[in-house]
Amino acid sequence: MHVVMVSKALVAGAYQRKAEAIAASGVELTVLVPPVWRDRRGAQVASPDYTTGYTLRTLPIRFNGNFHLHYYPTLGHELARLRPDLLHMDEEPYNLATYLGLVAAQRLNIPALFFTWQNISRSYPPPFAWFEQANYRAAAYALAGNQEAADVLRRKGYGGPLAVFPQFGVDPLLFQPAAQARDLAAPLRIGYAGGLLPEKGVDLLLRACAGLQGAWQLHIVGDGSERAALETLARHLDISERVRLEPRLPARAMPAYYQSLDVLVLPSRTRSNWKEQFGRVLIEAMACEVAVIGSTTGEIARVIGDAGLLFPEADVDALCAQLQRLMDDPARRGALAARGRERVLAQFTMDSIAASTVAVYRAILAA
Repeated sequence: MHVVMVSKALVAGAYQRKAEAIAASGVELTVLVPPVWRDRRGAQVASPDYTTGYTLRTLPIRFNGNFHLHYYPTLGHELARLRPDLLHMDEEPYNLATYLGLVAAQRLNIPALFFTWQNISRSYPPPFAWFEQANYRAAAYALAGNQEAADVLRRKGYGGPLAVFPQFGVDPLLFQPAAQARDLAAPLRIGYAGGLLPEKGVDLLLRACAGLQGAWQLHIVGDGSERAALETLARHLDISERVRLEPRLPARAMPAYYQSLDVLVLPSRTRSNWKEQFGRVLIEAMACEVAVIGSTTGEIARVIGDAGLLFPEADVDALCAQLQRLMDDPARRGALAARGRERVLAQFTMDSIAASTVAVYRAILAA
């Protein structure tokens, strides 16, 4: 079977491990990505880091950075040239890119599927509502990254076959525990990785850390519109000397970053148009045997399960209490860290996600 996958997410080298795993299962795979993807967190240039067994190529993109309007003007030509058995549009059904991809596939009698993270039921104005309903009718299958997204699809009228699993897992050989245990007498090393955006709640983390009793350090990595405001808040709280704020790290540097931490926090808060769809940094940190704390928004509680701690979203005092609990109890911290890696190995490896994906491919072609 020959599959063409179109995915802006696969500009990130670490995510390409899934493509390698899909190809290793016997799929002839061609992955098409934009040369660069730009969003509110900055620009990410395509990095061909893991390309064994499949073909990775860049494709011109229009309206780069616009989630609804971006598209690939030469995709139809590529499909006509490659003539795959299946098109995997790794995109939301309300996007122009998905609509044009599925239209091109229909013309060539190629079955296609899409992927969705959208866990809030939203009504889109034309033409996006038209794109969405047309894609529901045209798709041979849908993939949803979380159960709430699957429920949204059903409520909005999608009636076709549907599978629920995250877009990517982690490679436990890349994301693994540090070679040496952290010094328990050292300051608690707290981390956050991701967008510096209002909905990510990094300001809540700064305020919670300011209330801790004992020695700690906070290492934040990421980009976004809130950087200056967070630097100002750290100065206002008089904790700047204990806070290190760096730009987004390349994917290959993330395992070492997690391995330097004692705790990773994902303090996301719900907005009218967004809530946490998965929280990939959680499973990356858990794979590295780092204890995790997350807010109760969106999918975070389901991802963490019993392998970490939760706090009510936007509750600074509760977050501070959970951090203090792990600071004061290294044994508890270690137990959660070990449980986190066990959970990732059982549910969230790149190989397991790839296997689920290939099972969908086979079901589509069998039908």
